[in-house]
Amino acid sequence: MIAVARLFWSGKDQAVRLPIHYRFEGDEIYIKKQGKSLLLMPKNEAFELFYYSLRNFTTDFMDERIQLPLPIRQGVFD
Repeated sequence: MIAVARLFWSGKDQAVRLPIHYRFEGDEIYIKKQGKSLLLMPKNEAFELFYYSLRNFTTDFMDERIQLPLPIRQGVFD
């Protein structure tokens, strides 16, 4: 469902007035810019969303990745 939110200014900050069905609990949220879009996430559920997103990976994810050889590093006292 897509809804329209109103933009307004609060001092020098631009703010968004969210419709009632889109409101968040608490005083703070995480915000992330993705291209021309903004992603708003509840601050108390951010890691929940992260763990939920892990379900999108298949069991064979990166099974066939190419592992480059590690560089040989000189010892500290060499």
